[in-house]
Amino acid sequence: MNISLCIATYRRPERLSALLDDLVKQQLLPNEVVVVDNDAAGSARAVVERRRALGAAFPIHYDIQPVKNISLTRNRTVEIASGDWIAFIDDDERAPASWLEQLAATATGCAADGVLGPVAPIVPIDAPPWIRRGSFYDWARMKTGAVIPLNKLRFGNVLLRGDRLRATPTPFDPNYGLTGGEDGDLLGRLVQQGARIVWCDEAIVHEPVEAARLSLRWLLLRALRGGQDFARHKLSGHFGHLTSAGRVRLFLRALVQSAMAAGLALLSWPRGRHRAVHWLLKASANLGKMSIFLGWHYREYGDKVA
Repeated sequence: MNISLCIATYRRPERLSALLDDLVKQQLLPNEVVVVDNDAAGSARAVVERRRALGAAFPIHYDIQPVKNISLTRNRTVEIASGDWIAFIDDDERAPASWLEQLAATATGCAADGVLGPVAPIVPIDAPPWIRRGSFYDWARMKTGAVIPLNKLRFGNVLLRGDRLRATPTPFDPNYGLTGGEDGDLLGRLVQQGARIVWCDEAIVHEPVEAARLSLRWLLLRALRGGQDFARHKLSGHFGHLTSAGRVRLFLRALVQSAMAAGLALLSWPRGRHRAVHWLLKASANLGKMSIFLGWHYREYGDKVA
């Protein structure tokens, strides 16, 4: 398989350096690596040049996409990539040596148009106990070869057919560029167009959880954004045609579920903070769904991208 491996990055030089070191050790080497920097100052250039100087068995292309927008940055990686297949990995993840080989083998063995793998969080040992007990950063996992449900489509560890991505000049919608959700939007559209996207549980990557994410505030905002993503995708028809009555039901269901989740959070508090936070995140996600009807979008990447 001719594979281009794409990385959108923003001011994570140490994480990016570690990832590039992982990529040169892959059992199945990519044909090329594409790094697009969303920092107009080009802060990732030195990292790429260092890796080139140390040596790599594949070319490493570097470019800058200066407009603050994760969709435009990802789109630029696709423009540069020449492979028949395109893999994406986040700049803060670590890839075991078998990672890319596992993705490719599943794509071939399952005759798939795309393969997603798990992102396993690495929570610091000094994180608050309630965070360590809560499993708040975990992804849902499935059996290898299983077709992924529409509401479980995520990025961060994915291999896709290049021709599917190149069918449009802007595979990632720039309207999601500051809010996030561009990944689920793209994958949902690909499935609607007939793409078969399956799971590979062996193609695991690891993501050290940053200190800035070890807080209730961050978790609540991420849950709210997740609810907004779901509502935007639902309203755009990714899960099938939605009638006017369906829109009303979506709003009322979110209203009821947010109230119930808030109540369960209060009841769960004596049994442990991690249990209460679980329900608070459910409440926040449903508030996110309702906020879309009011025209408000949480711009998670308004201050940083990628």
